[in-house]
Amino acid sequence: MSSNPSDRQPRFDTLLVANRGEIACRVMATARAMGLKTVAVYSDADEGARHVREADEAIRIGPAPARESYLDVDKVIAAARRSGAGAIHPGYGFLSENEAFVSACEDAGIVFVGPPASSIKAMGDKSAAKARMMDAGVPLVPGYHGDDQDDDLLKREADAIGYPVLLKASAGGGGKGMRVVENADEFQAALDGCRRESRAAFNDDRMLIEKYLSQPRHVEVQVFCDSHGGGVYLFERDCSVQRRHQKVLEEAPAPGMTLELRQAMGEAAVRAAQEIGYVGAGTVEFLLDASPGQDGSFYFMEMNTRLQVEHPVTEMITGQDLVEWQLRVAMGERLPLSQDELTINGHSFEARLYAEDADQDFLPATGLLSHFSLDLEGASLDPTRVRLDSGVESGDMVSMHYDPMLAKLITHGPDRASALATLNRALAALDVRGVVTNRGFLQRLATHPDFQAANLDTRFIERHEDSLFASRGLDQDSLASAALVALHQLSRECESDSPWDRHDGFRLNGPRQIRIALCDPREALDAEPASLALVEGRHGASDDAWQLSISGANRDEVQKVSASLTDLPGDAVAITLDGHRRRLQARLVGEGKERNEIVLSSPEGEVRLYWRRIDAIDHGQHEVESTLTAPMHGTVVALLVAPGAAVAKGDALMVMEAMKMEHTLTAPADGAVASFHFAAGDTVGQGDVLLEFDAGASPTEAQSETQPETEQKESR
Repeated sequence: MSSNPSDRQPRFDTLLVANRGEIACRVMATARAMGLKTVAVYSDADEGARHVREADEAIRIGPAPARESYLDVDKVIAAARRSGAGAIHPGYGFLSENEAFVSACEDAGIVFVGPPASSIKAMGDKSAAKARMMDAGVPLVPGYHGDDQDDDLLKREADAIGYPVLLKASAGGGGKGMRVVENADEFQAALDGCRRESRAAFNDDRMLIEKYLSQPRHVEVQVFCDSHGGGVYLFERDCSVQRRHQKVLEEAPAPGMTLELRQAMGEAAVRAAQEIGYVGAGTVEFLLDASPGQDGSFYFMEMNTRLQVEHPVTEMITGQDLVEWQLRVAMGERLPLSQDELTINGHSFEARLYAEDADQDFLPATGLLSHFSLDLEGASLDPTRVRLDSGVESGDMVSMHYDPMLAKLITHGPDRASALATLNRALAALDVRGVVTNRGFLQRLATHPDFQAANLDTRFIERHEDSLFASRGLDQDSLASAALVALHQLSRECESDSPWDRHDGFRLNGPRQIRIALCDPREALDAEPASLALVEGRHGASDDAWQLSISGANRDEVQKVSASLTDLPGDAVAITLDGHRRRLQARLVGEGKERNEIVLSSPEGEVRLYWRRIDAIDHGQHEVESTLTAPMHGTVVALLVAPGAAVAKGDALMVMEAMKMEHTLTAPADGAVASFHFAAGDTVGQGDVLLEFDAGASPTEAQSETQPETEQKESR
């Protein structure tokens, strides 16, 4: 850090954060530590959000849609003027790479915590950016980035590069206007499709062509420049594990890097930044050829002219606060450290926690986040090795209007193996209730043998789709553990000393007995549930010892297991099965008597099971609820059948939409829809009853049940 007090005199004492969620909270934390006053902006959907609660001031800037609030330049500038903010931090997304917004800040005399508008413009056009990178001596993927966009010329360039090639929209991003062309015969159709997508998304159909790397790694370099000509790189991150061109797991440093390759990539990244007069934090993204027999060639892909989502892994290995660096550079100070003063300490991972169902094609989830915490004590985790950057707390609503990322879980260790082991334990210790998350999917990724061996490339998820999404079946340990957790819950719910009111399997003059059915929620009605009979242990056994008989779930014979459960701190429990003791995080999902889903988490992964009592009468695994509820907050798009119409199991009944994704609800069994509770265009909340369903009912029966009372009287 600079030792001259005059260098530290701030040019502003109030900072407005033009963002929401996790990044707004993270920026404000550093700003407060530096003695700055913080100002939040919020839409109607975020009136009670965490970033609003934590700011010194908060100003409403419009309705829920981002284009009418967080993306409205005039409203953000007006909020800064109203609060007296001398600077605006844009976070990432929204206006962070909008050159018009940067110019508006300059015109208003407000410091923009980021690069000048000219730098954003220089990197915003991919073709022009690559031409400048070529001049700066930054390696480029062999390709064509010219202005001549004649179809025949583009075809000749692709032929010369050699197939497969990648067509990319020059003004594109997020995978729009991008296609792989395997051979010359496919080129024209792919070009036409890319142009259509690019015109629709960016109002620009210019294309560039690049050699398609069959096994690339996504390795990016964190750069920092000040307004005095200084520039450094804070090493690299590997962001290869992606889905739909969005990062899922990131780590630093990138595994397998030699000192020579790290220096070459770092110096190329600094040259790229200085070529465009960059100031502040930026990320230069490279493709590293990981194909067998390659020599570690790397190629410039693009530059993100802002702070990245995954910046915490760089902070963990360098011990630096990158937001503090941003604010000090924005105040006109020199970079806190020189290149030879920066070192790497250990290894770090970041996992992005999303409100989405990975097993249902990453369907976004919305609703009330009834509980959100990280149980470090129960998981025996060192708090100095684990960091949770979140924008939510227990009791918050997950909105349908914005990105579904809830938090980032970051871990650190002296080496990659220990940092990854800590990540798996921390993922198991996360307690998220009320909305579905991708936590289990993150655990399957992090425990995959190829990920643990650092066999990485950008198609990792695609290549391992079968193992990452396949149902793992119901093993004996999972069934027995889940049964004990359910039993534990039943015992806790027993509020009366009367044997007639007990729910814990009490029997007069005999051991307690309970029968439970368990099934995998991903298989739902199509799977045969496992039936477990629990009998309280006798003959000197402790009170919490049980004998479990497991049948069903395609089992040919009954298996007997001796089992017990012991409470540990937090949500942790110790499950002992035939003398084998395991420590797990165990939770029941839902509220009150509806808590019928069990979540078991360990460093090896997550198991989710539905359970129900079958003590008195076993109604069979195909018992169907008479109502269907909304799986998420959203809008009803269409009703696909008429009330009273006969339907078969699996028939589409209605369509919902949330976060620009559609979800079709289907009939759980043969029967009829008695009535719908909502019409097309209506907004519904997660858990709202959408319709009444009569399993096995004929159309006439369903219609008669929904007739008005006067018509029923006349029919009688």
